[in-house]
Amino acid sequence: MTTETGTGDTTDPTAAQRAAALRALHVPGTPLVLPNIWDAASARTIEAAGFPALATGSAAVAAALGYDDGQAAPVEEMLAAVGRIVRVAGVPVTADLERGYGLEPAELVERLAATGAVGCNLEDSDPRTGEMIDADEQAAFLAAVRAATAEAGIDLVINARVDTYLHGEGTPAERLAEAARRGRRYLRAGADCVYPIFATGAGEIRALAEEIDGPINILFRPGTPSLGELAAIGVARVSFGPGLHRAAQAHTARMAAAIRAGRSPYPPEDPTR
Repeated sequence: MTTETGTGDTTDPTAAQRAAALRALHVPGTPLVLPNIWDAASARTIEAAGFPALATGSAAVAAALGYDDGQAAPVEEMLAAVGRIVRVAGVPVTADLERGYGLEPAELVERLAATGAVGCNLEDSDPRTGEMIDADEQAAFLAAVRAATAEAGIDLVINARVDTYLHGEGTPAERLAEAARRGRRYLRAGADCVYPIFATGAGEIRALAEEIDGPINILFRPGTPSLGELAAIGVARVSFGPGLHRAAQAHTARMAAAIRAGRSPYPPEDPTR
C-alpha cells in the first residue's frame, strides 16, 4: 500500500529504511507475526527466536511499569520503555500507543520518532471509558498523524485499531459492517493496516479482509483460527496482545507457589541426561 511521505529529506535515513521494511512485511496471505513484548528482555527473546519485527503491547508494558492499561501509564514512562526496547533491537519496532496519550499529532509523531520506533497502534475508542470515537473524528486524527509525519520528514507505519468487536453495539452482522466501514475510512485517512481487535471467527475475518480491501491485523487468542488458516484467508498481520506477558506471569506465580510450599520450582532433571 502506498503511503504519503514528506517531500524533504528524512532526518534519519536508517529509520526510514526500518519503516519501509516494517511496511513491506504486511503481506496478505503471508502475515507478519508479532508475539507482543513488554521490555528489553522480552524484546531480545522474541528477536532471537527469529521474528523480523517487534511490537509492544500497551497492557503488558503498562503492567511491567506498574500501571493499569487504558492510558494510566504516564506517556513519559511509556515512551521511555519503547526507547529501551529500540535500543536493544536489531529489527524494526512498532509501539502500541493506545489513543496517543493525549498528545497532539505533531508532538506524538516527534516523541515517538525520538524513541527510534517506526510504527504505532492507534485505537478508536476512549481508553478510559471504552466509548467508541466517532469514525470521522478518528479518521481526522489519523490523517493529522499522517500529515505530521510528512511535515517532519518521518515515515511511520500506522496500525489503526477498530474496536467495534470490543466496545461496539449491534448484531454480529452490524458489528462486522461497522468494522469494515471504519477500516476502509481509516485506510483512506492514511493508515497502513487495520486492526479489528477481537474479530475471531474465520468467516468474519475473511469477510473483513475482503470488505476492507487492505492489510488487516488479527489478535491471536484461544478460539482464533490457526496461523496457517489466518494466512489462507488473507490476514496480513497477527498480534498476540498481552498473551505472552500474562502467560509468563502465570508461570512465575506457579514457581513462586512451589517455592512458598517448600518445593523446587524447576522441573525434575531428565534421568537420561
